[in-house]
Amino acid sequence: MPEPRRTPASVDAYIAGFPVEIRAILERIRQVVREVAPDAEERISYGMPTFFQHGVLIHFAAFTRHVGVYPPVTDPTLAPLLARYAGPKGNLRFPLTEPIPYELIARIVVARRQHTLRQP
Repeated sequence: MPEPRRTPASVDAYIAGFPVEIRAILERIRQVVREVAPDAEERISYGMPTFFQHGVLIHFAAFTRHVGVYPPVTDPTLAPLLARYAGPKGNLRFPLTEPIPYELIARIVVARRQHTLRQP
């Protein structure tokens, strides 16, 4: 029987568990989030890297064929840009066979930050 997957103790530990080419993508996503939300708190939530600022800004995770980004983006101006990446539950899937759209990820975090700041 395979050993159960353990929740990483930190974002560094999460990223360190991947091959070098995936680590580079995850580190770049982390850097992008830090650039647009420098005051966001970084932690592990639901077993994946998560940034919080008045609520969840973004979760992200690496999978075999894609990088997933959560939670759903509700900004209607981003909807047309995100449609091709839409997953089954409102998540986003960025294929590893294509360039990762880091600028779009930055726009998602900005939109999420504005959304969480408006919440009571």
